[in-house]
Amino acid sequence: MAKTVLTGPQKAAALMLALGEEHAAPLFARMHEDEIRDLSIAMATLGTVPSATIEELCRDFSEQLGQAGSLTGSFESTERLLLKTLPPDRVAQIMEEIRGPAGRTMWDKLGNVNEAVLANYLKNEYPQTVAVVLTKVRADHAARVLALLPEGFAMEVVMRMLRMETVQKEALEGVERTLKMEFMSNLARAARRDAHEMMAEIFNNLDRQSESRILSALEERNRDSAERIRSLMFTFEDLQRVDGAGLQALLRAVEKDRLALALKGASETLRDLFMKNLTERAAKLLRDDIAALGPVRLRDVDEAQAGIVAIAKDMAAQGSIQLQDNRDEEMLP
Repeated sequence: MAKTVLTGPQKAAALMLALGEEHAAPLFARMHEDEIRDLSIAMATLGTVPSATIEELCRDFSEQLGQAGSLTGSFESTERLLLKTLPPDRVAQIMEEIRGPAGRTMWDKLGNVNEAVLANYLKNEYPQTVAVVLTKVRADHAARVLALLPEGFAMEVVMRMLRMETVQKEALEGVERTLKMEFMSNLARAARRDAHEMMAEIFNNLDRQSESRILSALEERNRDSAERIRSLMFTFEDLQRVDGAGLQALLRAVEKDRLALALKGASETLRDLFMKNLTERAAKLLRDDIAALGPVRLRDVDEAQAGIVAIAKDMAAQGSIQLQDNRDEEMLP
């Protein structure tokens, strides 16, 4: 069995968790805020550590660890430890930071946010604010975000980026503070899902036969859980419940090749709905793209539809659209 190799922060995290709340709390009280944040991130993402590794790390504390066996680092255990020494509002801030996208600084974190999600947040901000943000993230990420912004708005942002001089420290801190309080906090809260929500997302990404088989088996063992998962699942056909403005926003965020493949396997009703929310020329081009695909594997259609559903969910989480089951491995003509 391969030996578990831990980084420095992971070793410290394992030791803190092994010590338990009573012994770890005084250590937190002696740490700098940056150390607490870094250690909290390591603890929350540690996962399961074999008992042999723990014993090797904790030779000097073998008596305490002898009864602990393996341990699991999680967001919940980290939060409990922090609450022993820090005010609840500070703990909430730290936990929201580490639950959000990875990254040491706000700009690092933004670089790990899906570009569709970031674009749908930024399109409601002032062009000058968006210009500042796009100059602070990686160029490739900024390019993808810029491409998803409404055309007129994107040009306003570009013009401000061209005229931009050195941003004053106070202005930059203001933008960073707003992003942290509004955008990143909302992302972190959206990440706090119960097990049924998590399973619904997993089921959304299963192939049709597996989804039907597993859900049927679950119904026999726990009908309530199966029904709740079904109610939380959101499929490509459910996009019929999105209004015209929402569909138009979604269409701007989806690659044309993926859309054509997804609509190849969609119902006529949903396909017509998408076409009605395109210009006449764009709808004709899309129909031509769909016809040119020829026979396609249902698995490929499923993947394309799942990708669009994921984008729709990200957009719904940011409030840019409002969101309120039948899938076989076969060839579509």
